[in-house]
Amino acid sequence: MAKNSSIPASISADLVAAFRRQRPLRGGSLIVTLFGDAIMPRGGAVTLGSLIELAAPFGLNERLVRTATARLAHNGWLEGRRTGKLSEYHLSKHGRERFAEATKRIYSEPDKEWSGRWTLIVVPPMRAAERRTIREELIWRGFGEISATVFAHPEFDSRALRSQRRSAGMLSKVIAFEATLAEDDAPQRLVQLGWDLEDLGLRYQRFVKRFGRVRTELERHREAEPRECFLVRTLLIHEYRRLHLRDPLLPAQLLQVNWPGAQAAAMCRDIYAKVFAPSEIHLSRLAATLTGPLPAADPSVMLRFGGIGP
Repeated sequence: MAKNSSIPASISADLVAAFRRQRPLRGGSLIVTLFGDAIMPRGGAVTLGSLIELAAPFGLNERLVRTATARLAHNGWLEGRRTGKLSEYHLSKHGRERFAEATKRIYSEPDKEWSGRWTLIVVPPMRAAERRTIREELIWRGFGEISATVFAHPEFDSRALRSQRRSAGMLSKVIAFEATLAEDDAPQRLVQLGWDLEDLGLRYQRFVKRFGRVRTELERHREAEPRECFLVRTLLIHEYRRLHLRDPLLPAQLLQVNWPGAQAAAMCRDIYAKVFAPSEIHLSRLAATLTGPLPAADPSVMLRFGGIGP
């Protein structure tokens, strides 16, 4: 069967329509995706007007973009500057650090080896508000909540954890252990206690089903329209990011055979590699900084998902 000349707009239209049907329409979350996936590799700064143009096809109007960026700045993720009537946002120091952590988790291939050791975190007595903050931080980093004061992860990078504890405020108050479980079935029991992998697996299956048609259409067409590719790329990463940052990224030995998270990762890599180059053309056309066009993408972006180059 001969391939058609270009990707039909209906591919991105279906994804955009599904995104717009969400209530409430969370503009801040999409802007986080735009910054992390598209803007950060291109210098990390962009004018507010560019953001408004980039976000418009997703149903985010100017007021919503202005409100969302102001809120992200208030929460310490972004910083702004003005020249006359024009304004620009860039990632704050905190934002860059947080985005770097998320980028590593989203785009890196999973570790192949696991020694069988675990990292256990004990939270000492403290005020409830402090404990909630530590709990959110540990769960964001993939730890499972075994009890009210004990969290676990299969061999979390202990050197990275020590460094993060020194710089992560209340996280420095926890006590960390490296351990080997004594009973053969203990790892599986610990996984059942700490994570709801059944729910996560179902979410991954829905992701695979939703984007399966997108991959099929991309394989059938030779040419890719930059705008359509940018819309597909943004919503692909937006949906994958929200799933993948909930994933504790457990070793394969602790997961079911044909874990749908692995299928989702492979699909995401295939689609991303096909739409990345054309989507960068659209980004260059619409986005700029206060001093001119966006700089070229950092070469490291081509290493995402294990390599997306030709």
